[in-house]
Amino acid sequence: MYSSELIKGTLKTIILKLLSENDKMYGYEITQKVKELTDGKIQLTEGALYPTLHALEADGILTTKTVNVGNRIRKYYTITKTGKKMAKEKVSEFREFMNTMVFLLDLKLNIG
Repeated sequence: MYSSELIKGTLKTIILKLLSENDKMYGYEITQKVKELTDGKIQLTEGALYPTLHALEADGILTTKTVNVGNRIRKYYTITKTGKKMAKEKVSEFREFMNTMVFLLDLKLNIG
């Protein structure tokens, strides 16, 4: 597992990328998808995820729809057109950041 410090700096990018690839997702679904895609190396906590989702919603990057599922209310998040643009920008920025860090720290990447 990675430190919460590393995850905090990339959380918006992770959320926006996932939502740009999926029609809609609810919070728990996002946490499980991230856990699955990273083989458990990244586990998002509710305390980190929901404030970020709410901030993105307040900024007009995400919209929400509440649905009754059985006895539960589920809040689905959908990315807006502005959000999709932001997702591309964030992923590009992160790619450039990673390239800079690889150079700066003189890392030899083990891909595969």
